[in-house]
Amino acid sequence: MYIVISDDHQDCVRRLACFNKLSGHTVEIFNDTLVDIPALAKRFAKADAIVLIRERTVISKELLDQLPNLKVISQTGKMASHVDLKACSAKGIVVMDGSGSGSATAELNMLLILAALRKLVEEANRLKSGQWQGHLGDQLAGKVLGVYGYGRIGKQICALGKAFGAKPLVWGRDSSLDKAKQDGYAVATSKDAFFQNSDILTLQLRLNDDTVGIVKAADLALMKPTAILVNASRAELIESGALEAALKLGRPGYAAVDVYESEPVLGAHHPLLQLSNCLCTPHIGFVERDNYEAYFGIAFDNINAYAAGKPQNQVI
Repeated sequence: MYIVISDDHQDCVRRLACFNKLSGHTVEIFNDTLVDIPALAKRFAKADAIVLIRERTVISKELLDQLPNLKVISQTGKMASHVDLKACSAKGIVVMDGSGSGSATAELNMLLILAALRKLVEEANRLKSGQWQGHLGDQLAGKVLGVYGYGRIGKQICALGKAFGAKPLVWGRDSSLDKAKQDGYAVATSKDAFFQNSDILTLQLRLNDDTVGIVKAADLALMKPTAILVNASRAELIESGALEAALKLGRPGYAAVDVYESEPVLGAHHPLLQLSNCLCTPHIGFVERDNYEAYFGIAFDNINAYAAGKPQNQVI
């Protein structure tokens, strides 16, 4: 099969051990992200199969109409709304996905939390510039660690936070709150109380029609001026422009962000990058070697299973 992999920003996929699983196929890899439909149609024109790296490329009906050779899409991680599944089904295109532990993303959340509390990047940069200590940091132990969403990753963050001596506080759907209670974690009495009482607040929700803009400017205004908001899930969970405005007003006092509405962010063209009270990283939550081996290994296994006439992990 002719397989196209786009959006490999670090040009690392070909160096993964699992890449050998595609040795019997012709593989073309691109390292940039395109959004223009004609350009994407040209990129995928010869593809029998496309391997998608998370949601970096949108596969719309308009694009699919220009890809008559396409037979299969294999998604790294769980499928989201970036692929028009209805159009794929109508065209007989098989769509497959996979899953992972989420450990890499949970670990990055903790890294962002600790770095934000101790002003780690600022202090490292001071030392490089010839200066000595400049900030008085804070410890995680004893802090209320708000976790919005108690799924696979949220559960891990509660456990990690507890190991550091933090006090996990969960908010989310009733089913999430029930699970958190069963695991022995405190749950907030209301959404307002959750935002008011959290010293650190992390978003651990999947992006869908129900969660787009679920965090409003009014929610952020309830946070303490000493609080930290961490978003390594999806930028669209927060009402557009609300976090930038809130940080300028000082509630919350600091944020650590790994996700943006439009990616990649190049040329430092994002308002959060201009704020001194925001630590920004380039969506590296899931970008880790073991995680890539797992996600791509499943995606490549899916391709081989399809080629063998035995599709697996089908979404449609």
